[in-house]
Amino acid sequence: MESLIGLYLPLALAATLAGLVDAVVGGGGLIQVPALFSVLPQAAPATLFGTNKLAGICGTAMAARSYWRRYPVDWALVGPAAAMALVGAFAGAWAITVFPAGMLRKLLPFLLLLVAIYVFRRKHFGSVHAPTLTGRRKTFWALIIGATIGAYDGFFGPGAGSFLVFLFVRGFGLDFLRASASAKIVNVACNFSALCWFIPTGQPIWSLGLLMACCNIAGSLMGIHLALRKGTGFVRVLFLLVVIALIVKTSWDAFSSFA
Repeated sequence: MESLIGLYLPLALAATLAGLVDAVVGGGGLIQVPALFSVLPQAAPATLFGTNKLAGICGTAMAARSYWRRYPVDWALVGPAAAMALVGAFAGAWAITVFPAGMLRKLLPFLLLLVAIYVFRRKHFGSVHAPTLTGRRKTFWALIIGATIGAYDGFFGPGAGSFLVFLFVRGFGLDFLRASASAKIVNVACNFSALCWFIPTGQPIWSLGLLMACCNIAGSLMGIHLALRKGTGFVRVLFLLVVIALIVKTSWDAFSSFA
């Protein structure tokens, strides 16, 4: 009994916190994946990633649904992005079996640092909803961003949701709340595509994944409540904190072996 509590309780708490953070700005995997690897160090990585995706898709879908009820979805933007993310994530999952991720691992902290500097220096970044692209240009860039982030999420993953939020604000003129809402739909597509890879091979731990899914949903509902009540300023601050945490985490993962 004590061993089960020691296994499930830390992961339940991690999933709840991950759901809260992910619902607002993305980056829940920063919490959930390390928790899985820490509690289950002997499990195969594919099993842990599959369990993480099973839990994550439930919280992300709940967040997407809750945002839809508050903000209309721009399907001319989100639809193409989600469709290409679905394809890109599956291609990325395949690519990691062929190509090494070492170079991307070392490049990622610097990309995240550029994002953090850009957002920090522009105090009003994401505070106003002022769409900038229409028609074919919007569709074209939605397809490019969806395919790119989808492939990245399938191939490597850390910070995919945060990159999406940033690109929706920077590229399309959305405010942080609407960018987060749009990113959730694309995230669902990415997670679904990844599960199409993991489930047929029997990778997720179903009992644990479903427990974490329930906790992820609970955290997601708390995160949405905070985001909607406190507004874009709160989302901006949390976005910067998550990106900084991602910089630290990805830097350690990439360069600690050289210490």
